[in-house]
Amino acid sequence: MDTPPAPSRQRVLRAISRHGPVTTTALGDLLGITDTAVRRQVDLLLEAGLIAEHDNPLARRGRGRPARAYVVSDAGHRRLTSDYDQLAEEALRFLAETGGSEAVAAFARQRTRDWEDRYAAELAGIDDPHARVTALVTALTRDGFDATARPLGIPRRSGAGTGIQLCQGHCPVQHVAAQFPQFCDAEAEAFSRLLGVHVQRLATLAHGDHVCTTYVPTESPTEGTTR
Repeated sequence: MDTPPAPSRQRVLRAISRHGPVTTTALGDLLGITDTAVRRQVDLLLEAGLIAEHDNPLARRGRGRPARAYVVSDAGHRRLTSDYDQLAEEALRFLAETGGSEAVAAFARQRTRDWEDRYAAELAGIDDPHARVTALVTALTRDGFDATARPLGIPRRSGAGTGIQLCQGHCPVQHVAAQFPQFCDAEAEAFSRLLGVHVQRLATLAHGDHVCTTYVPTESPTEGTTR
């Protein structure tokens, strides 16, 4: 029988999901536990195949030696996800075969609308774009998406736009979305409506990336300039 991770390992697994790629030193700081305790849990998670080492050239230790950083593996994401994946995949395949791709898209939009309505109520009255993203991150994390956000500038042909990089370290429908991208599309469309801007999906767990990444523009390249 597959034994679930102990609570301490579950905390570490969740922290890696939310902040990965992340080093053991950073994990210790985030969780408030000793480096020895973190390493013990990381070793157990590695042995169980729930996390994997990730090449992170930005994390350096000593002279040019990259520190080991970790991300959640496919098995780890399956552990964080409910056991209904197989049933959901079978149901969606049947829906696609009988109703076509638009039927799957309609279902994805309906599923997204359930949490979008809740989030919209929480974001109501928040006008500052950064504060809206922060509120969305809080709501997503509460619902198990392990979300974070950080400022980001993306060069464009006409200048440099500024924005926020919204990351989701875990996706409860990752394995379903790998077969049915309509779920990723519906989520991105909901983010655009909630934040009042056109967001751009840069990476997804469903496509094999270690995190879902969405670019949220907060200022256009020409904003604040005069003609």
